[in-house]
Amino acid sequence: MRVIVVGAGVVGTMHAWHAVERGHEVVQIEREAEARGASLRNFGQIWVSGRAGGEELDTALRARELWEGIGARVPELGFRAIGSLTPVRNDLELAVAEAAVARPDAAARGYKLVTADEARAINPALRGEFVSALHCERDAAVEPRTAQLALRKALLASGRYTFLPGREVREVIDTRKDASKNGRSAVRDDHGDVHSGDAVVLCTGAWLGGLVREIAGDIPVRRVRLQMAQTDPLGEPLTTSVADADSFRYYPAYASEALDALNAGQAQQPAAAAHKMQLLMVQRRDGGLTIGDTHEYEHPFAFDTVEDPYEHLTQVIEGFLGRPLPKIRRRWAGVYAQCTDTPPGSAGGTPTRVVHRQQVRDGVWLVTGPGGRGMTCSPAIAEKTADELGW
Repeated sequence: MRVIVVGAGVVGTMHAWHAVERGHEVVQIEREAEARGASLRNFGQIWVSGRAGGEELDTALRARELWEGIGARVPELGFRAIGSLTPVRNDLELAVAEAAVARPDAAARGYKLVTADEARAINPALRGEFVSALHCERDAAVEPRTAQLALRKALLASGRYTFLPGREVREVIDTRKDASKNGRSAVRDDHGDVHSGDAVVLCTGAWLGGLVREIAGDIPVRRVRLQMAQTDPLGEPLTTSVADADSFRYYPAYASEALDALNAGQAQQPAAAAHKMQLLMVQRRDGGLTIGDTHEYEHPFAFDTVEDPYEHLTQVIEGFLGRPLPKIRRRWAGVYAQCTDTPPGSAGGTPTRVVHRQQVRDGVWLVTGPGGRGMTCSPAIAEKTADELGW
């Protein structure tokens, strides 16, 4: 087969990867010189711990397995099976961690409740004050700023992959009205060139207007903005990813009566509440720390970054590390696309559908909306597309 992939973020690149792995020829089209969106502006976490039970967890666990296999073949990805620790500081937070460990799928996630001393043995950089920690052994990390470049280098070595940057797809050609295409799917880019194949997959990320709205209409996907930062090297290993108990409030795996009690009895700090914050922290291969993040849902988004979130993060991180945070060198904002609906029969109101996958024309599929799951789940999302399309 010949597969056309539109979009060179991690979701699009993983679709290209699976197509090439299955023996097909791939043309990948990207409107920028390089992908510049949420696929780079994230933590690089393969984040199993907080996923909703059922399809979302199954997808994350399969993706974790795929990431490890791809990472063994492409060492430049920087895959590291580091796990995560979420230190807790009081009885309300501890109760949420205990409820998580009691889940029937806790073993699949690698959940374990550890004492403060055990947490420090796992991650000696955590010299601050806390009473216990939730350990998730299945969490991992890759290097987000370079992952697509490393994957593309491996794809190019196959001899069956072509990358076309700086081209924006403007039209999906209706092949039913064009006999010259012989039933093949096709798109036209802003250079006027037509690219045809046996299948077209549109992996457009947070680009939901223009062509996407024209061919798919209003889809149950929203855009979410976040702020993050990168520090100077820590000067010592941070051997796991680190989260704080505010992350319990934002991930569906932690929904429980204990979480209800936490929400009722322990308000977030004002800055954290105002910006819908949690702490996530991952060490990069150069020793620096990626820290964040905030959540902004209402349009129009702000165009600037503000300092309150960074001041809050600094306070929380220094409390866990027991030392000053290294100087922040980079600050940035990003926007990702997130499904807003839940699968039929799902409990609660938290959006848990992993991705929006829709056939929009004969031979043309739109795949978008993984939200904060994009880096985690992209290999399994692309694998499922490939399976469903019969690649």
